[in-house]
Parts: sequence; C-alpha cells; structure tokens
Amino acid sequence: MTDHGFEAAYRAAQKSLGEGGIPIGASLVRAGQVIATGHNERVQQGDPIAHGEMSALRAAGRQGSYRDTVLYTTLAPCAMCTGTIIQFKIPKVVVGEARTFPGEFDLLRSRGVEVVVLDDQRCVDMMRSFQRDHAELWAEDIAEHDEAT
Repeated sequence: MTDHGFEAAYRAAQKSLGEGGIPIGASLVRAGQVIATGHNERVQQGDPIAHGEMSALRAAGRQGSYRDTVLYTTLAPCAMCTGTIIQFKIPKVVVGEARTFPGEFDLLRSRGVEVVVLDDQRCVDMMRSFQRDHAELWAEDIAEHDEAT
C-alpha cells in the first residue's frame, strides 16, 4: 500500500493530464505531512522548466532546509530535477515508476539520496498511454524533439 505523499503526487499527475499537460506529479512531504504538490506545467504555462518536481518545490515556497523532507514523484526524475534534488539536499525520493523513463538514479544515489521505486502500475499505464498518444510532446519534454519550433 502506498502512502498519502505518493497519492498526492499521483492525483497531481492526473490533474495535469486532465488539463492537456504531461502527466507527471510530485509532492513534498515533511514529518508525514504533504506541504506542497505540483505537476508538470510545461504545456499549461509555456514554461520549459516547469516539470512536476520543480512545480512542487515552487509551490512549497522558501524552506529553511529540505534535509527533513521526502520528494514523491510519479516518474523517475530527469537530469534537471535530479540537480535540484541534489542542490537542496533532499535526502529521499520516492518514485512511482521508472519503466517508461529511466531518470538519473545513479547520480542521485552517488550524492547520497535514497531512491525508492514503487513500480506503480497506474503510473506505468498512464505514461505509456501518454507517450503513445502524444509522442512529439513527450519528446519535447525530455529534450529529444528533433526540430526547433
């Protein structure tokens, strides 16, 4: 059974999908309490760095420290989000799935971040459907799109 931090991230991913965005959600948890959620807003905001993890951290606002937090995300973090996790010294990341995108687990672990992968089938199914139905948008999100627009 998953906890409320992950469920908040999953609901955020569903919200993004419902808004026509990329279905990746995240939440930041401290002492068992969700302090912020966010979802990928690249499409909705026209913001190239508005990934789910970045959105959750932005929603959390300024924190004196992140060393006592856990970041939940529905998909393995990309290099940009990994860098942010390392920068703010977030000690633990709980990931919904890494089958549809491998992320940067080696880098996270090399910097002492604990990574837990839930392999949540709902997340896998959501991303596989999205990647199939919106291949160009997905390629853009992970910087694999061949053409400049």
